[in-house]
Amino acid sequence: MARHMLSLLEYGPDEIMGILRLSRTLKELPGRGGPAPIKAGRTLMLIFEKPSTRTRVSLTVAASHLGMETIYASPQELQLGRGETVADTARTLSRYVDAIAARVHRHATVEELARHSSVPVINALSDLYHPLQALADALTIWEKTGKLRGATLAFVGDVGNNVARSLAVIGAKLGWEVRLIGPRELWPENLRVSLNAELASSGGSLVLSEDPMDVRGVDVIYTDVWVSMGQEAERERRVSLLKRYQVNARLMEAAGDPLFMHCLPANRGMEVTDDVIDGPRSIVWDQAENRLHTAKAVLVTLVA
Repeated sequence: MARHMLSLLEYGPDEIMGILRLSRTLKELPGRGGPAPIKAGRTLMLIFEKPSTRTRVSLTVAASHLGMETIYASPQELQLGRGETVADTARTLSRYVDAIAARVHRHATVEELARHSSVPVINALSDLYHPLQALADALTIWEKTGKLRGATLAFVGDVGNNVARSLAVIGAKLGWEVRLIGPRELWPENLRVSLNAELASSGGSLVLSEDPMDVRGVDVIYTDVWVSMGQEAERERRVSLLKRYQVNARLMEAAGDPLFMHCLPANRGMEVTDDVIDGPRSIVWDQAENRLHTAKAVLVTLVA
């Protein structure tokens, strides 16, 4: 039976740490990562309902470095665009390719793909989770702070989005203290309840707060755009709710001496100011690079 990656909830702490250690090993190999650890001739299918820079390119390059080929298609380029079911698409593609990565509007779509696919399905972003981003973030935090377990991270802004949720999940697995700081209207429902077992086991914690000053003492301040793809109609309301959660020099100073992270793309001057994202504590470009190395590790884990 194929192993999928939909949210990281389905992975144990040791498995996640194994993927991160493999990511680091692959990153440290010379050139493109040494001999391709995946048998030549295997194929990764990329189905993207949304635009992408880092996810699409990192998966494509990772597959190439590992000896795999890639096929990219939007739903309009497949029979999905003419009404074929997700289940039938999954059953068919499973006969042709060795893994499917899907970037979708609704998490239910990637779950449906996984239910009917006999090859690994990777969530390349849904409305609820972005596991590939969380893995790259964890690798970056480990490299920059030396903490594979026990890091302290404050996500400031839209705390109900897919990146914040995925950071909460991986933090619960690795014993982090994760502070989700944003307006109560955007708090993720039942997230803490669903992670109770993982938090109890790992010694981690998940804190929800409306106070931007609750960033004090963290290793990392993290933010993301306030208006995600598909939320354009809510732009005015969301900006009004979130304007007091901008990551600027004042907030960074209040936190102490944190690193700054952003999954990109950034709306400069909105959720973050130029002096922070371009400043000496910003590690966003290393974070972006690590999307490649963790993508390799995920493909090796699921396909090789």
